[in-house]
Amino acid sequence: MALYSLPELPYDYSSLEPVISGEIIELHHDKHHAGYVKGANDTLEQLAEAREADQWGAVNGLEKNLAFHLSGHILHTIYWQNMTGDGGGEPLEKDGTGELADAIAESFGSFGKFKAHLSKAAATTQGSGWGVLAYEPVTGRLIVEQVYDHQGNVGQGSVPILVFDAWEHAFYLQYRNQKVDFVEAMWRVVNWQDVAKRYAAAKERANNLLLVP
Repeated sequence: MALYSLPELPYDYSSLEPVISGEIIELHHDKHHAGYVKGANDTLEQLAEAREADQWGAVNGLEKNLAFHLSGHILHTIYWQNMTGDGGGEPLEKDGTGELADAIAESFGSFGKFKAHLSKAAATTQGSGWGVLAYEPVTGRLIVEQVYDHQGNVGQGSVPILVFDAWEHAFYLQYRNQKVDFVEAMWRVVNWQDVAKRYAAAKERANNLLLVP
């Protein structure tokens, strides 16, 4: 039985236009994300077969595949929820996202400095990858991570709460090779309510993530 399934989008394909075209959302969700779900399930099945047969010649490749596909599934699941057609701006106290706004200011100096940091991380990722705002549970602060592919260059234990997909399939049909323009446009659809909820949940569960008391 498959352990992972493709989540439904929380909006119509065209809901993020003009920032992201409906064609891109449809292909991205129904083809690319679905491929990561299938890849994770297939790899788990192959690992189960390896255990049953006690045959471990392919274990290194299988573990790498599992990390790749599972991370792709997780990041995309967050990505869809991180966006809304009514988004944009920045987190504010009057919108109920003041705790997140304070954390961003404390961790980065200001919202403007944070925005520049995450934008640069996403836009300059070499090859395929993501720009990620994550909660780091050891210090209890927010950090920006530049994630290669889906799983590389990640601080262990960090919890992604806002993700910018910088793979070409996320933007090329509309923005061609102008990744910087796509990243800048992404700020117009950020769902700060979702990000704030993820931040609050990550803080609440931080003690369960730590390896030491």
